[in-house]
Amino acid sequence: MKQFFHDIKISVNEKIYVKDPESTELGQRIVENAILLIHEIGFENFTFRKLGTKIKSNESSIYRYFENKHKLLVYLTSWYWGWKEYQLIFATHSLTDPNKRLLSAIEVVTKTVQEDASFSHINEVALNQIIINESSKSYLTKEVDTENREGYFLVYKRLVKRLKEMIAEVNPDYPYPGSLASMIIDGSLHQHFIKDHFTSITDCNEKVSPTIYFHDLVMRILKIEENV
Repeated sequence: MKQFFHDIKISVNEKIYVKDPESTELGQRIVENAILLIHEIGFENFTFRKLGTKIKSNESSIYRYFENKHKLLVYLTSWYWGWKEYQLIFATHSLTDPNKRLLSAIEVVTKTVQEDASFSHINEVALNQIIINESSKSYLTKEVDTENREGYFLVYKRLVKRLKEMIAEVNPDYPYPGSLASMIIDGSLHQHFIKDHFTSITDCNEKVSPTIYFHDLVMRILKIEENV
């Protein structure tokens, strides 16, 4: 898998950034340290001035890459879902059984993230926490429809569509594959959040992961046999 990721570049809609941060060493430093800083202090307290101080560069240099911190957050969420999409493709491409392919895909999108050394400037563990805690702020805005038309959320929607197609392949008669697919992806983020902060309203914990929960849910809904 590592060699596979070394050979690919995760694409993000060019309308999200002013200059591709992957194209320069400074751009990669901006992304790397933005992830660490947002993870440390939260998106509300994050500013380009604080990021500039952290990377020992002028605040204006960051604006050469991102128009504002909202666009930066959209960039980070798009990169994350692109990374998840490549993981899903790699994990499922050789599986011929539709049931096994779907359950493997669910594991990819719901499991606890481990750091991937293939992207040296990206701390995927910290980025995953940002996605869990902050990603909804990338689309819960007045501009969401305009940004959607411009393709800001295309990678996320493509990932949902892949999962939707796998669900439909397992059970063509199930009438809500799209809703189930988006619920699995967004619901896993919610379960990861509440198991850390609101433990009394979830059954997920150190022994029961969101992956276990969603595997059980989908197997019951789609009537997948236990011995898959």
